[in-house]
Amino acid sequence: MSVDPAFLGRLEIETSDAMEQLGFRIGEQLDAGDLLILTGPLGAGKTTFTRGLAEGLGVRGPVQSPTFVIARTHPSLVGRAPLVHVDAYRLGSGAELDDLDLDLARSVVVIEWGRGMAEELAETWWDIEFERPVGAGDDLDPSELDADAPRHVTITRGGRSAIAG
Repeated sequence: MSVDPAFLGRLEIETSDAMEQLGFRIGEQLDAGDLLILTGPLGAGKTTFTRGLAEGLGVRGPVQSPTFVIARTHPSLVGRAPLVHVDAYRLGSGAELDDLDLDLARSVVVIEWGRGMAEELAETWWDIEFERPVGAGDDLDPSELDADAPRHVTITRGGRSAIAG
C-alpha cells in the first residue's frame, strides 16, 4: 500500500470531475491486496471516486454502484490487479461480507458502506470518508445528489494494530 502520503488528511474537492481525478491519481498507485473502505451519505461521491480509481487502475468499465448485485469485478485491461467493487449497504454484518468470498489478495477491493464490517478482512486498509456540503442533508431531491458542489474527503490509514492500540 504505497499511496503518496500527500493524499492523507482532509481534502476539499470542488467538482465531480475533480473527485474522479482524485480517484484516478490514487488508483494509479494501488496494488493487489489493497482495501479501501468508503463511507458517506448518498450523493457524497463514493461511486464517482471509484469510477476515477477504476480508470487509474486500468480496469474494464463501466463502474456503477453495485447496490443490487452487492459486488462487481472489473478485470484489468493493462495487466494489473482487477477491481472488486462492493456495496455493503444491504448487508447486515461482517459475516455476510465475508461470505462473498472476495479475492482480497489478488484484487484491489473497494467497499462502499463498509465501515464497521470490512475492517476484519485485512490487516491494513484505506479509510475514506466523503461528506456533502453543509446544508445538503438527506432531504435532497434524488436529481440533486450528483450536482457539482464541493465535497470533503478525509483519507486515513486503518489497521488492526491502530484499533487495538
